[in-house]
Amino acid sequence: MWQRLKEEFSCIFDRDPAAQSYFEIFTTYPGVHAILAHRFSHRLWNFGLKWPARFISTLARWWTGIEIHPGARIGKRFFIDHGMGVVIGETAVIGDDCTLYHGVTLGGTSWKKGKRHPTLGNGVVVGAGAKILGPITIADGARIGSNSVVLKSVPAGATVVGIPGHVVSTDRQAQEARRQAIASKLRFDAYGLTPDMPDPVAHAINHMLDHIQALDEQIEALKRALKQQGIGVSEAPLPELEHCELKTGEEK
Repeated sequence: MWQRLKEEFSCIFDRDPAAQSYFEIFTTYPGVHAILAHRFSHRLWNFGLKWPARFISTLARWWTGIEIHPGARIGKRFFIDHGMGVVIGETAVIGDDCTLYHGVTLGGTSWKKGKRHPTLGNGVVVGAGAKILGPITIADGARIGSNSVVLKSVPAGATVVGIPGHVVSTDRQAQEARRQAIASKLRFDAYGLTPDMPDPVAHAINHMLDHIQALDEQIEALKRALKQQGIGVSEAPLPELEHCELKTGEEK
């Protein structure tokens, strides 16, 4: 029993730097209390004991401020940080290693029976106040920005922001690597390279780096086409950037 609980909640140390000990987690984290109550109420629900399951989930809501319908299916190592105001509907499905912050709603858009709540893949992170509505799928590794309203399915690894939610990046690792490479080429300390950041300056820098990379690719393609036609292309070295190096941190 202890080993199962340890596996279930050891992930909290990685996702919450404020966590100090297992004792603190088990005694003071409302998200943990809500999940433990849900594990029990979900078993009762599956055994056909509908009213006792709902009653336990209601007690857990009063105690934690987190409402999880006992019919919801939740995977391993699920973490609700802070938790107040979280609502998870009856037909919601949540994969392993997911994280939800306070004020998140996994809700429905229809009164019809059947599947009407979202499905979250593995490793999904949903920011504070976000609403994911309807029988849509948020694929593995997706990130939902704070206060976003998501009404359509989201591909794996994507980042979604806004109302209504729209994808601002897919394949974050590859995009990050490309931006880091072009930033290094420009000798630029690009503090804003993380695509999840809402900072408008970082957003502008990211698009500037993407634009530079696209221009480089177009120039290389033109040079190859000219060489195939027998037209020589002089390749003058690019000027050094030592005297115009951009800094975004403190002066060194």
